[in-house]
Amino acid sequence: MSSIQISDVTKTYRKKPTPALDHLTLEIGNGMFGLLGKNGAGKSTLMKILTTLEQPTSGTAEICGISLTQPQAIRNLIGYLPQNFAFYPNMRVSDALAYLATLANVSVRDQRRRIAQLLDDVNLTEKANAKVRQLSGGMLQRLGIAQALINNPQVLIVDEPTAGLDPEERIRFRNLLTDFSSNRTVLLSTHIVSDVEATTNQIGVLDHGQLLFTGTTNELMVTATGHVFEARIPLESAIQFKQTHQISEQVTQADQIHFRFIADSSDQKPTAPTLEEAYLYLQAQHEGVLS
Repeated sequence: MSSIQISDVTKTYRKKPTPALDHLTLEIGNGMFGLLGKNGAGKSTLMKILTTLEQPTSGTAEICGISLTQPQAIRNLIGYLPQNFAFYPNMRVSDALAYLATLANVSVRDQRRRIAQLLDDVNLTEKANAKVRQLSGGMLQRLGIAQALINNPQVLIVDEPTAGLDPEERIRFRNLLTDFSSNRTVLLSTHIVSDVEATTNQIGVLDHGQLLFTGTTNELMVTATGHVFEARIPLESAIQFKQTHQISEQVTQADQIHFRFIADSSDQKPTAPTLEEAYLYLQAQHEGVLS
C-alpha cells in the first residue's frame, strides 16, 4: 500500500474563480518524492490538506491507510515543516523542542534522549542553549526538521524548505532530507528544480491545481527529447530572437549569444534536455505557448 493516496481531490475557495486543486489523484510510496511546481501551483494547499489543516472540497485522501477524516490519527503519523517555520524567538532551542515534544505526547522519560538525538541529527547540538532568535536561516530550518521529527513520524512533509537558504545550507538541508527518507516517506514540495534533482528521481509536477506528470526524472526528460535546441545569435539579433522563442539559457560569447531554447520544432539541431528544461517544456506545452 502506498504511504499517501490522494483520490480525485478538489479544493475551491469562495473568492477565487479557479480551483486551487483540480481533481488531483496521486499515489506516493516510501522514500523521497518531489512535488514540483511554480508559486501558486497548489502545492501549499495540498500540504495543508494532507496535514489536516484544511479540508478538501471534494475527494478523499489517506496516509498509511488512515483517512484524513481522522485528523488526530493522521497527526500522530506525520511530521510537518511549513513554508514559513517560526517559533517563540526567546525560547532556547532545547526548551522549544521539549515543549513541542510534550505537545506531541512524547513521554517525559523519552524526551531528553529524543531531543539529544535530533539535535545531533540536524547538527544543532552546539546550539542547544542558544535562543531561537539567534539562529541563522539555515539553522532555523534545521530546527524545523527536528520539530517535525519529534514524534518519529512515518511520513515527513516539507513545504518549500530551502527557499531563502544560501547554497551551502541548501546542500546540507537536502542531504539531511535524503538521509531521513531511507526509512520513511518524505514529501518535498518545491519550485526549485535543483532541490528535486539532488534528492530524488520520483516526482510529480503540479500546475494550476492539476497534476501534469508523475514518474521518474528520466521519464520527464524523455518527454522533452527533441524539443530543446541550441543557437548562436549575433548580439544585434538577440532581442528579436528572445521575443520569439522560449529561452531556457543564454550565455554571452564575444559578439554572439549562445541560446538554449524550447520549441515543438526548429531548424536547429536538438540537444539533450536538462531536468529544468523538461519541466519548462511540460509547463509550456500545458499552457499552449510553444512555437
